[in-house]
Amino acid sequence: MSAKSEKGLHLHRVAIGLAGRRLLALDRLISPGEVLTVMGPSGSGKSTLLAFVAGFLDPVFAAEGKVLIDGEDVTGLAAEERRLGLLFQDPLLFPHLSVGANLLFGLDPARAGRAERRRAVEAALAEVGMEGFFPRDPATLSGGQKARIALLRTLLARPRALLLDEPFSRLDAELKGQVRDLVFEEAAKRGLPVLLVTHDPADAEAAGGPVIDLARGGQGGGKG
Repeated sequence: MSAKSEKGLHLHRVAIGLAGRRLLALDRLISPGEVLTVMGPSGSGKSTLLAFVAGFLDPVFAAEGKVLIDGEDVTGLAAEERRLGLLFQDPLLFPHLSVGANLLFGLDPARAGRAERRRAVEAALAEVGMEGFFPRDPATLSGGQKARIALLRTLLARPRALLLDEPFSRLDAELKGQVRDLVFEEAAKRGLPVLLVTHDPADAEAAGGPVIDLARGGQGGGKG
């Protein structure tokens, strides 16, 4: 298959080092709808890898290799030009904006017209069982609801792939399962390749895709 016809997120011969020491190396294609889980304890390099893929790796690290999305080399692009969706441990909602305004902020700018943009947000809320939440203050939401809004805001931007930095780690056990299932279901529905970094084996099991364990591979020492 040629690079141009290749679909998915390809971490092509990626190697990251610090102070002359190699932290990790991998070459993986994450197909549309697939979740690649990278596991390891704190300090094993998980978040370092995510930062490289996302485009904001600290220059103290030395990195080789390419990040390809559907065959396009985005390695040299700024983070905001890569069209990658990111979810972190905290939902990072804007506290001064309503739920609806938070979602409008993330909405693909190609959707023109105030009424059309409002309809798109209302439809997205209804899809995750939060119909009528448009005017709500984010401070009034539960942890699970905040996580759903963070996911919706990311998906409304129509990313080409999802990067997950332990987004379930601060949810209680029951909510964690619900939100995790929602994230993976929505990614699969949209055919998004997903890179998940986590220290929780239950996350990897729920993802159902291939797993790279940096600790077992003898690779580590990054800031992740």
